Amino acid sequence: MTDSVMSKAATMEIPINSNGDTGALAEDDSLEQDLQQVMVSGPNLNETSIVSGGYGGTAEGIIPTGSIKGPNMQHSTSSSSMTAEEATRGVAVEKYEAVKKWGLNTYKCTKQMISERFGRGSRTVDLELEAQIELLRDTKRKYENVLRLAKALTNHFYNMVQTQHALGDTFADLSQKSPELRDEFGYNAETQKLLCKNGETLLGAINFFVSSINTLVNKTMEDTLMTIRMYENARLEFDAYRSDLEELSLGPRDAVTMARIDAAQEQYQVHKEKYERLRSDVIIKLKFLEENKVKVMHKQLLLFHNAISAYFAGNQQQLEQTLKQFNIKLRPPGADKPSWLEEQ
Repeated sequence: MTDSVMSKAATMEIPINSNGDTGALAEDDSLEQDLQQVMVSGPNLNETSIVSGGYGGTAEGIIPTGSIKGPNMQHSTSSSSMTAEEATRGVAVEKYEAVKKWGLNTYKCTKQMISERFGRGSRTVDLELEAQIELLRDTKRKYENVLRLAKALTNHFYNMVQTQHALGDTFADLSQKSPELRDEFGYNAETQKLLCKNGETLLGAINFFVSSINTLVNKTMEDTLMTIRMYENARLEFDAYRSDLEELSLGPRDAVTMARIDAAQEQYQVHKEKYERLRSDVIIKLKFLEENKVKVMHKQLLLFHNAISAYFAGNQQQLEQTLKQFNIKLRPPGADKPSWLEEQ
């Protein structure tokens, strides 16, 4: 009996503060309210607070966690910005060095060119190679003239063939409308049509001749001349750095000058190797160009002669045989005109 009364008293024991309020009960109510708020709205990690002094402590110890940034994040940001600055600085330095090198090279080459023009500077001369280069330039000028005349002949002959074609059509029409002159108009119509057909065959041969000469002049020869221009620029650079090295060698031999001499010697060697390599390329290209020119022109001149002779001799069979010999295929009439689908 006594034990049951004591147990009931123990369970009903509630601590009272000095004001007679239930302190623990108020704390439990506050905790219950906070839990309900979390259950309704969910936790917000950005607004999570670290409380010093336990739950319900003063607001002075509250530190918002959203304002905390780790040291690793700051370090990665600073390192990435430093890397970008270093890359930008590296590109700027490379551009500056390239412009500086180009300016120095241009100055030396201009100085060497002016010295050669006024007869004050020396230049490297290869008499045999320069004679071959000059012969190539002269040959190209003459072949360009041949090409220009051949194109003019093609245009004039094309107009003549078109005129013969129109004249043949007119004669054929008149032969139908003039019974008293039907035979005469008919003979002339057939003659003009035959001449027109042979003229178209000859035009095919001349066009092939023009195309081959154009390839030889404007592609093969021009490619060799481009290499020659590169060789001449390399020769000028080589002589410019050679003259610079000779001037430095004549000066005093102190430490600064010796360093400049070593740098000039290195540049001289680089440009000497470039000059010799391009000189070898020019010699090889000139040799192959001469062989190719002889082979092409032998074939084209034979074609031109046989086709012209057969046409003006009226030998249609020989003219057609000439085209077969050189594997020339004529375009069918109207092949140059677009179809009605293409015109839409």
